[in-house]
Amino acid sequence: MRDTRESRLLLVLLIAIAFALITVDIRAGEASPVDGARRAAAAVFGPVEEGVATAVDPVANAIGAVRDSDKRHNRITDLERENTALKLKLGSDDRTRSRVHELDEMLKRAGAGQYGIKGAEVIGIGAAQGFSWTVTIDAGSKDGIERDMTVLNGDGLVGRVATVGPDTSTVVLANDPGFTVGTRLEKTGELGFATGQGDRALSVQMLNGRAKINPGDRLVTFGSRANKPFVPGVPIGEVVKVDPSRGDLTRTVWVRPFVGFSRLDIVGVVVMPPREDPRDSVLPPKPEPPKPIPTVTVTVTPSPSASVSGKPADE
Repeated sequence: MRDTRESRLLLVLLIAIAFALITVDIRAGEASPVDGARRAAAAVFGPVEEGVATAVDPVANAIGAVRDSDKRHNRITDLERENTALKLKLGSDDRTRSRVHELDEMLKRAGAGQYGIKGAEVIGIGAAQGFSWTVTIDAGSKDGIERDMTVLNGDGLVGRVATVGPDTSTVVLANDPGFTVGTRLEKTGELGFATGQGDRALSVQMLNGRAKINPGDRLVTFGSRANKPFVPGVPIGEVVKVDPSRGDLTRTVWVRPFVGFSRLDIVGVVVMPPREDPRDSVLPPKPEPPKPIPTVTVTVTPSPSASVSGKPADE
């Protein structure tokens, strides 16, 4: 359409008629004279709008999904966080049960030996204070800890206190190469000196070169004068190898420590020694060897062949 005077007047007229119809429709409400025309238009154009809406809906749903993805992502994140927290709780429960068991075993050893102990937790491990095999515990002079006190746990001898601070102490472990402790052999009472060998078995020099020692025999601490640095009766380990006797005055045996030095957690520092030497009473009872399963032997005796009636075959 050309931009002429007539076209402009027609446009103005159409706009005026549209505004007039809108005004009449609004004021008349449901009795609007254009209601019939609106219904006719809806009948004609309704299916077209529905088809267009159907085509557009997947796109709208996709847009809605993108819009709501943040909410779903946050929910997934919350669920993952709750799952992680639950796993940590279960793990902490297992850890708690393990620590309770360690504490229970340590108290049993202390009770059997009548040791007065101060419980502590290992908070550091590694080279410290010039020693190569040490741990740091969270108990110090404020807790009554002194240098050269015996340290044990539920398995046996851990080491001795080397240095003491107000709140922490350094413990040199029994497997340190510079560590030496007097030993007593279970039952026979044969004496010796155990020396740490790092991650290998302890080396024990038995004072009696002719002492009868077998793998599986166990040793405890002999004790020191005034019970420092070692109180008597603390389990040390089990003999795993015995060097052959060569007629020397001493004899070397190799002992596997009861304590796992790489997994120390809860320990006890002996702050009060026993009134009497507990000797072997702190050692747990040896497990009984498995009883042999009885076997049943069935002997089959052949029965004599039945006699054949009649005359012999050669007659």
